[in-house]
Amino acid sequence: MSWNEPGGGKKDPWSGQEPGGSPPDLEEIIRSLQEKIGRLFGGGGGGATASAFVVWALVGIVFILWLLSGFYIVDEGNRGVVTRFGRYTETTMPGLHWHVPYPVEAVDIVDVEHQRFLELGYRTGVGSVPQEALMLTGDENIVDVRLAVQYTVSSARDFLFNIKDPEKTLREVTESALREVVGQHTMDFVLTEGRSEIAAEVKKLVQQIMNSYGSGIAVETVNLVDAQPPEEVQDAFEDAIKAREDKQRFINEAQAYANEVIPKARGQAARILEEAQGYKQKMIAKAQGEASRFEQILAEYEQAPEVTRTRLYLDALEAVFSKTETIMVDVKGGNNLLYLPLDRLKAAAVPNLPHSQTVLSGPAAAQQMLQRQPLRRVVRGREGRGR
Repeated sequence: MSWNEPGGGKKDPWSGQEPGGSPPDLEEIIRSLQEKIGRLFGGGGGGATASAFVVWALVGIVFILWLLSGFYIVDEGNRGVVTRFGRYTETTMPGLHWHVPYPVEAVDIVDVEHQRFLELGYRTGVGSVPQEALMLTGDENIVDVRLAVQYTVSSARDFLFNIKDPEKTLREVTESALREVVGQHTMDFVLTEGRSEIAAEVKKLVQQIMNSYGSGIAVETVNLVDAQPPEEVQDAFEDAIKAREDKQRFINEAQAYANEVIPKARGQAARILEEAQGYKQKMIAKAQGEASRFEQILAEYEQAPEVTRTRLYLDALEAVFSKTETIMVDVKGGNNLLYLPLDRLKAAAVPNLPHSQTVLSGPAAAQQMLQRQPLRRVVRGREGRGR
């Protein structure tokens, strides 16, 4: 009769017992298993002994396999964290190791050399994440900031046990640190020359916070990927950037012009100063010479006043007449007037003289010029003047 047919009662289809009865004893289960194994291999009275041997052999094989399952290999760059009943035991280095198999002990392999990346304010292939990217600056402007963090695991034990979700914690800490740093600077500083400084400050602050948590994370680099104003004011900001660039260009041009003009002006000023200094020394020397000459004349004048006055008078005449035209007039030779412009004759005769000939002056020069002129011209000159 089937167990679920009418009259079959409420007996268990496997044990034939009614529900609610006591569970089967372990010895009964082993005995039943031995009987089944004995029937499987056949045999009479020695079947119980053979079946017991087979059972213990199977148990031994299972136990050996269980022990062998405790061997594990830690690859290069990884660390093995061993726990016993959920409590940390040790950290193993790369190589072959053994631990008490599950459920007594367990091993978690952690990569401590591979560099991990965290993107804040954007996702690769997705674009901007406004709830992370939009931040308020110190001058109450909004900027869109995108940050990339590169980090490694410095302690496998701390990474596994001190923080439930290390990556999520790192993201929240980085966002908080970035908002704090950006809020301390102006919008122009964040968008222009302050990127490297902001990244360095964020890295330092994030590492301090993560160390206080005992996260086992080492922040390697923090890169400020992009910093832009919101799209609504992008055009106005580009105009401001262009104006700033023009300003810098004008400053550079003015600086270049100043670098060109100032050295020239300094050189000219130095030259004028040198000329003035030379003129000063010249005038001082001249004045000193004139003063010395006057003192000498004074000494001579005190000894011979009349002679000194005469000599000074003659020197003055010589100085005056040396700059005027010299004319020689002969009135004793007869009624005719002899007019000789000596200076002109001398000037006309000097260029024609040989290099070895001596230039004569005074009456000798006049006589020489008369000898060279034709006699007819001299007589004609006298006749003309006599009329």
